Amino acid sequence: MRQQVRILSATSVLGSGFSEDSLKCGIERDPLFIGCDGGSTDPGPHFLATNETAFSERTRYRDLRLLVMAAKSKRIPLLIGSCGTAGTNAQVDDMLRLLQRIAREEALSIKAATFYSEQDKEYLRNKLFNGRFTALNNAPSVDAATIDRSIRIVGMAGAEAFQKALESKPDVVIGGRASDSAIFAALPLQEGIPAGICWHAGKILECGAAAARRRKTPDCLFAALERDHFVVEPLDPDLACTPQSVASHALYENADPERLAEPGGVLNIADARYEPLSPRAVKVSGSAFEAASEYTVKLEGVERIGWHTVTFGSIRDPFIVAEIDDWTARLREAVDKRAASVIGAGVDWRLLVRIYGKDGTMGQLEPTPVVHSHEIALVFEILAPDRETATTLASMLRHQALHLPIAKWSGLITSVAFPYSPAHLHRGDLFRFNMKHVVTPDTPLEMFKFGTATF
Repeated sequence: MRQQVRILSATSVLGSGFSEDSLKCGIERDPLFIGCDGGSTDPGPHFLATNETAFSERTRYRDLRLLVMAAKSKRIPLLIGSCGTAGTNAQVDDMLRLLQRIAREEALSIKAATFYSEQDKEYLRNKLFNGRFTALNNAPSVDAATIDRSIRIVGMAGAEAFQKALESKPDVVIGGRASDSAIFAALPLQEGIPAGICWHAGKILECGAAAARRRKTPDCLFAALERDHFVVEPLDPDLACTPQSVASHALYENADPERLAEPGGVLNIADARYEPLSPRAVKVSGSAFEAASEYTVKLEGVERIGWHTVTFGSIRDPFIVAEIDDWTARLREAVDKRAASVIGAGVDWRLLVRIYGKDGTMGQLEPTPVVHSHEIALVFEILAPDRETATTLASMLRHQALHLPIAKWSGLITSVAFPYSPAHLHRGDLFRFNMKHVVTPDTPLEMFKFGTATF
């Protein structure tokens, strides 16, 4: 058992970048391992549905190559979770392909351990039937049909999956969807560091230098964990961690600022203390971890809901700007009437109008939905079953919006300035997350598949 575990967090997400100088500085501090998150639900459901990645191959290859070279130079493991944005099986395999390319180009021998997070639908149907599904707050309803129509479902692995992968003594762990914090908590837990310290440090480390004050760009973060505290410090000399910047990071992406749920329990930081050790480093203590009575794995599922087409335009006419709510309401009526005569009843389609300069960002939550500008921007969104229907509706919308009359002008008017020709842009298939549930497995590892590869 180690008295201290030193960890280098590469960046907020693989592909977002980091300073090579910061990486070098972190490696010189002799970390036990390098950790890096590889994905998130932040970019939305598209990447889970399509296996595409939020960052390009070029950016991911750059980051991965530097991290592999750094880890190999110190003979320490590199741990990556949620590979390829959503942590799908195909995205894990794509990361293995990049790793193989690095091994070939750099003449390296690399052993990789993998775990896969995609879920078998029959397994999930059985869990649902046996009452092993639990809905989280504001979860949609889920039944067997939800599981069946899902394009893909992943489970969020905990620290145990990384610990299992590390048993083969790999150079790199390439993981599917996983808890961000688990990437950094797994090894310290094995080394006997108390769980509260491990999970709290993991929460701070998972976003790299985001816990520093005045972060310039994504970058590395370093932490030293001991049995009653941890110390966190950025590696860019122009950055600094402060008690406020570190404490506030616990608010990031969490509904409860004191209790943060993980697969095996809850991190309780209500009594955590944040003390400056230097102008750049912060000591954190008092964190606790409450083990759950049952181990749970969060599910993320995705389904197709239609075809998405958008049209952009702007309005500068003061008469229309002054009555924009009435104008958009009449536009909806005009499009509805025209659509009924062309595509008929029974076709499920929707029109959403975002008014930027009034309430386009927050919608009904906007506390001051008043136009103070001389111009506004409009984003018209059409959701239809297919491309042809969406194109038909978009053409109707453009023409109706272009010449929609107003009471203060008796002749033909041109209402909206469209910057593109054609005015509409096809975004393609549209998807949504359809699960906000946890499932209770019999063991922490039964929902994940493991493997190794050597290049």
